[in-house]
Amino acid sequence: MSRVTVMGSGSWGTAFAMVLADAGGDVVMWSRDADTAESINARHMNERYHSGITLPQGIRATTDAVQALGDSPLVVLAIPAQSLRENLGNWREHLAVDSVLVSLMKGIENGTALRMSQVIEGVAGVPASRVAVVSGPNLAREIALRQPAATTVACTDQVSAQQLQDACSTDYFRAYWTTDVVGVEVGGSVKNVIALANGMAAGLGFGENSQAALITRGLAEMTRLGVSMGADPLTFMGLAGVGDLIATCQSPLSRNRTFGVNLGSGLTVEETVSATQQTCEGVKSCQSILELAARHGVEMPITEQVVQVVHHGMKPRDMLAAFMSRAPKSETSLT
Repeated sequence: MSRVTVMGSGSWGTAFAMVLADAGGDVVMWSRDADTAESINARHMNERYHSGITLPQGIRATTDAVQALGDSPLVVLAIPAQSLRENLGNWREHLAVDSVLVSLMKGIENGTALRMSQVIEGVAGVPASRVAVVSGPNLAREIALRQPAATTVACTDQVSAQQLQDACSTDYFRAYWTTDVVGVEVGGSVKNVIALANGMAAGLGFGENSQAALITRGLAEMTRLGVSMGADPLTFMGLAGVGDLIATCQSPLSRNRTFGVNLGSGLTVEETVSATQQTCEGVKSCQSILELAARHGVEMPITEQVVQVVHHGMKPRDMLAAFMSRAPKSETSLT
């Protein structure tokens, strides 16, 4: 079996580690929490994130990052997006010379508006051909239960993309490859913000018409931004675009939708953060996504209103009213 390292033991990192192990990988997980590492090693369970689910025998865990990295040719980064720069800076010198670094993170870095692959390239000092990303309708709990799912794996180097595809393909998890890293990352980041808005609509009691409109116009925002950055528009019609958008906007398992529902139901941002106790990338990245859009001259009205709610105290009902009051235009308008 080939060695694979997963840096992070959260919900999605653990589920993806299961996929890698089921695909034949010898998986080492790094966890910052000693109790989690002990539980994985002794009981083959991650009680905090996937209680009741037995992990494959091919997974072992450690709190020692150097030990986890070893000489692994495939290193999966499964940590919160805004902590990537600091953590990877600490790990950089321990990476194998030719390792491929895989991002499971769906966010845009605060302060720089960089995509996660760009942060990895800069901090680790590696070429784009050694950086891959994974994105799709991948609700972690369903995958940990081995329910059928699919995803997109992307790398500018086709060979690396196909190698990652092989490393994470099982009888319940189907991976498709692409070289459109920009499109896959933009889709994975923006869909979280649209899910926040959609959750607010649901929390306010609005029905399927309202939510379908938000999802569809959110897809338009996502596509405009991606295409302005050089992405293939067809990427947004696929798993990393509309597929991930639907799952994240509609599923009660979605952290971003749930966060939005809480806001729409009357909780404050602070109360919702306290209630969820998990990373919500849409909240952390919405301002950076809006800044990225401004750099490329792209209008993102839903994202703009989400920023107003999350960072400037706007009420969710006022957000939706502001969105509905925009001047009418062609559905296919680029603004």
